[in-house]
Amino acid sequence: MNEFEGKIQHFFLRGAFGVCTRLGEKLGMATSSIRLFFIYASFITFGSPIIIYLSLAFIMNMRKHFRKRSPIWDY
Repeated sequence: MNEFEGKIQHFFLRGAFGVCTRLGEKLGMATSSIRLFFIYASFITFGSPIIIYLSLAFIMNMRKHFRKRSPIWDY
């Protein structure tokens, strides 16, 4: 395994944006079940859940960004 493959594997083992982990926490379900749902649904529907997954990742990233930002009047 080369260095690039190792980085990709590490990225996906960490949770790939944390979408499934976050959904599992919110819904009280196992993260592995949610990941399997996305995988199977992607194969059955020719990839449309991937768009939903990436949209959720984008929204979660933006929410995290806005929480870190301090208001203007704090400067």
